[in-house]
Amino acid sequence: MALRRALHFVFKVGDRTKTATFYRDVLGMKTLRHEEFEEGCKATCNGPYDGKWSKTMIGFGPEEDHFVAELTYNYGMGDYQLGNDFLGLTLQSSKAVSNAKRLGWPLTEVGEALYLTQAPGGYPFYLVDKEQPHSDPVQKVCLGVSDLQRSTHYWTTLLGMKVMEKNEEKKTVLMGFTDTQCKLELHEIGGTVDHGTAFGRIAFSCPREQLPDIEALMKKENQKILTPLDSHEICFVGDEAFRQLSMVDPKGNELLDKAMAEDKSDEWFAKHNRQKAAA
Repeated sequence: MALRRALHFVFKVGDRTKTATFYRDVLGMKTLRHEEFEEGCKATCNGPYDGKWSKTMIGFGPEEDHFVAELTYNYGMGDYQLGNDFLGLTLQSSKAVSNAKRLGWPLTEVGEALYLTQAPGGYPFYLVDKEQPHSDPVQKVCLGVSDLQRSTHYWTTLLGMKVMEKNEEKKTVLMGFTDTQCKLELHEIGGTVDHGTAFGRIAFSCPREQLPDIEALMKKENQKILTPLDSHEICFVGDEAFRQLSMVDPKGNELLDKAMAEDKSDEWFAKHNRQKAAA
């Protein structure tokens, strides 16, 4: 199972400019790829939206060995309702902490050398105030679940992750495929999981020949394909093909800046004294 790896988490963003500032200037991530689309995604990668949209992959390094963020922006959509499904992304970077302080980005100290901040849209990020490692600084993604025992069974037995740490008091389980990559933390929230309209998706890759086995196991367990317990949407992709599709585009940053400069939607809505739609 060591050949499986965590890839990215999908965030829906309403303000692309502020979002770019957060990921690039505060966190210190790099734009890896940027794509513009005139029609909705046939693979449901952007939810129930059929209009023009963009996708930006951004992270501390190439997707082949870093966990990154996929930012999806729907033109004309300005706000999404957060649920209790995504509970935070934790990364280690004293530089990100100093960037936030220098730029006046709100920070709350919540533990020893640990700060809580928010990406535009309200997504929680935890910053560990320690020197950024040479490997991937992203440590873990935390998701809310309604039944920790059943969810742990799902991710370990069906998807092949191994449990690395349990905390009965906090009702959390930390798991992953290897010790050296981004981990997944499940936190029992004591109620129903609400995905709001900002529901994201976590993606993993595995050797292509393992995909049929995953599908067969899901069917045997009467699970919906790509939709596990608590309806957290996940995606498994063939590693070989994904490595080719996810190569870093040296013009990614330039393409993102160009798209933001050409997007006059904020000016149009302000001129007509209207607000963008809320999902």
